[in-house]
Amino acid sequence: MEREENERPDPQDLLNLAEYEERKKTRGSLIIYLGYAAGVGKTYSMLSDGIHSREEGTDIVIGYVETHNRPETDALAERLEVISSWIQQYRGISLREPDVDRIIQRKPDVVLIDELAHTNAPGSRHTYRYQDIEDILQAGISVWTTLNIQHIESLNEKVSLITKVPINETVPDTFVAKADEIRVIDISPEGLIKRLLEGRVYVPDLAVQAVNRFFAKENLLALRQFS
Repeated sequence: MEREENERPDPQDLLNLAEYEERKKTRGSLIIYLGYAAGVGKTYSMLSDGIHSREEGTDIVIGYVETHNRPETDALAERLEVISSWIQQYRGISLREPDVDRIIQRKPDVVLIDELAHTNAPGSRHTYRYQDIEDILQAGISVWTTLNIQHIESLNEKVSLITKVPINETVPDTFVAKADEIRVIDISPEGLIKRLLEGRVYVPDLAVQAVNRFFAKENLLALRQFS
């Protein structure tokens, strides 16, 4: 008899489960485009998938995309509706952030927001971009976003030990675990280095420095094992 009592589910656990399932019905879905380093093609892939999804009838918009003036990526971004960014002046510089209120008001099926691990400008709605994205998800809008593995909190220290480059911006593992899908975007280290030296990731002078530091082939080979 005592055993049967112990095997009964806790009423609070059942209530929490019911509330979770109810929230899932109204919460937007989260897709993360994950790469082992900058330049592997996360934003390009996200935009390409967005265009294809729009052609199939999905109401999809750009909330924030950082193309880094890459012509191929710029060309894709121009094919999608863009929600105007929120601009904050800070120390004489105009900082651009996703306008969460405008996105929620527009209420698309899906919004594309680059750089999940970004720290917001002072005066923003939240300190971190993943917190903005959580608000959008709670409003019933699905979000597609991008992330490099070194910005996952639990991998941050390991990556820093490999690359000898400190990484200040991280996303909690608990948020990454909420993703409904993680799409791993991959390219060989040789292919990524070629992109760098061709100036397709950074401007040429910065590209050479990057290959000699974070993007050294041995680093890329190690980082790729995490993705």
